[in-house]
Amino acid sequence: MKKINSGKLRAIGYDARARLLQVLLDDGCTLQYSGVGEEAWRRLSSSGSAWSYYRDNIEEEFSAKLVSANAPAGKNPLDDLFGKP
Repeated sequence: MKKINSGKLRAIGYDARARLLQVLLDDGCTLQYSGVGEEAWRRLSSSGSAWSYYRDNIEEEFSAKLVSANAPAGKNPLDDLFGKP
């Protein structure tokens, strides 16, 4: 997971094998996008304006699946997906 502070984005993570992008928003919601290519991930993760890139190229192009509505206290919900203890 990559912590980020851009607009409403707080963390982003990508599984290249599954082509799966997860984003943690400032309200604690975790969204999952499938079918996201490595180029889109590279651009999002290196963008100086990640929130704008996300809104224009991820949110509008891919369907989101709500993974969790709230982040449990003291635990990042994205850690389970990306193998962090």
